Amino acid sequence: MTLSRPPQAPAARPPSLLLVDDDADLLRLLEMRLSANGYRVTTCASAEAALGLLAVEHIDLVLSDVRLPDRDGLALFGDIQAQRPALPVILLTAHGTIPDAVEATSRGVAGYLTKPFDSRILLERIAHALLHAHAPAPQPDARHPGSGILSRSARMHALLDEARLVAASDASVLIRGESGTGKELLARAIHDASSRAASPFVAINCGAIPEPLLESELFGHVRGAFTGATANHTGLFQTAHGGTLFLDEIGDMPPALQVKLLRVLQERTIRPVGSTRAEAVDVRIVSATHRNLEALLASGEFRDDLYYRINVVTLKLPTLAERREDIPLLADHFLRSLAQKYGKRLRGFAPDALAALTTAAWPGNVRQLQNVVEQTCALATTPLIPRPLVERALSLRPIEALSYSEAKNRFERNYLIQLLKLTDGKVTDAARLAERNRTEFYRLLQRHGLDPGMFRSTAPAPD
Repeated sequence: MTLSRPPQAPAARPPSLLLVDDDADLLRLLEMRLSANGYRVTTCASAEAALGLLAVEHIDLVLSDVRLPDRDGLALFGDIQAQRPALPVILLTAHGTIPDAVEATSRGVAGYLTKPFDSRILLERIAHALLHAHAPAPQPDARHPGSGILSRSARMHALLDEARLVAASDASVLIRGESGTGKELLARAIHDASSRAASPFVAINCGAIPEPLLESELFGHVRGAFTGATANHTGLFQTAHGGTLFLDEIGDMPPALQVKLLRVLQERTIRPVGSTRAEAVDVRIVSATHRNLEALLASGEFRDDLYYRINVVTLKLPTLAERREDIPLLADHFLRSLAQKYGKRLRGFAPDALAALTTAAWPGNVRQLQNVVEQTCALATTPLIPRPLVERALSLRPIEALSYSEAKNRFERNYLIQLLKLTDGKVTDAARLAERNRTEFYRLLQRHGLDPGMFRSTAPAPD
C-alpha cells in the first residue's frame, strides 16, 4: 500500500462476492450496485447458508452483517477464518456493534462499515480487500522505490490515513516505534506523498555516526576546516534542499549538536564547519526514535525546545506482534523477492510453517521477519518451506534484529562496566583509560544508568 494511490481491484476475472444479510431489501440494493460495478454477486440470509455456499462455490470476498438470525457475524467470521484464513471478510455494523467490529479487525477482518454507509466507500473497501487477497504483493510506486507499505491491518490503515493527512502539510513529524518496525519506510512514504516528492529524500542515523563527524555530515565543511578536510564537503541539509531530511534515532544526537540543529530549524540557514557564510536551506524534517524522549527530557539529555520543534505531529508505528494479520502478507512478499535472489522456485510456506510465523514473538519486528524468511529461503530444498526450517530460524536471534544504534549502545554500556570493574569504580582512572574527561565520562555513565559506587570492592556487584 502506498500513501498516494488508491487501491484497485484485480481485473483478471470478475471477482465473486458473497453477501450475507437477513434484510432482503438491503441485499437486493447491494446486489444491484455491486453487479453494476463488475462483480459477480451471490446472496444469502443466514450464516449457515453462507458456510454451505463457501463449501461448494469459489468466493473471493464475504460481505456480512454482524447481526444474523442464526449466528453472530463475528462467529461466522471465525468459522470462515478457520476454513479459509486468506478469504477477506468485511462486516456491516450498526452503531451499537461498532466496538465488536473494531475488536474483529484486530483478529483479521478486512474492514467494517457502519450503516448507513456511502456506496463509494463500500466499493473502495471491497477493491482494497480484493487487492491484498489476490495480489502476491502490491508493488511500490516505481518512481519512488521503497515507498510501498504492505498491510491489511486496521491499525496500520488508520496510521497511514494520518500519514496521508500529514504529508499534505509541511509540518515536522516525529515517528516513534521499536527498532525494525519500518520507521524509515514510513518517512519515505510521507515524502513521496508530499509536494516535495520530486526533490531528494535524505536519511541519516544520528546514532551511527561519531559525534566529531556528525556536524560535518549534517552541515558540511569547507576545505581546511580541520585536519583531513582537503576539499569542500556538501552537508546533508544542502543535499536535501527542497526535499525531506530524515533524522533517524534523533534521541541519540549529542547535546552540542542538538543546539546547532535547533538553530537551523529556527533560522532556516546552515553554516558549514569552518565557514563564515550562512546558506539558506529549505527542508522538511522527519525524525524517528525508539527511545523514550520524555525520559531523556527529564534527565536533561534532550532539549525540550528541540523536542517541541520536531514533535509537531507524532506517528506511532505498531510492533509486528500488534499487526499479526500482516505476517503472511509480509512473509510472502519477502519470500518472492528472496527466492529470485537465491534462484529457487519457492511457492510459499507450508500451513504449519505459516502458523509458526504468525504466532512467534517477533522482538525484532519486520526486520527480524525478513531475516527469518531469508534464512529459510537459503536452506529450503522443497517448493513449500517446512515448519522445521522456520523453527530453526526463529530459535536463532538474528543480529539484524538490533539496529546499529542499539548495538552501539549495548557495546558502550558493556565497555563502561568493564572499565569500572577494572578500576574498582574509580571514575578518574576509568575516564583516563577511556581517554575522556571526567565530565564527559560522568555523562556517559548517567546515560547508561551506571553508578560507579556499585563497582567498588565494598559494594554489591551490579546486575
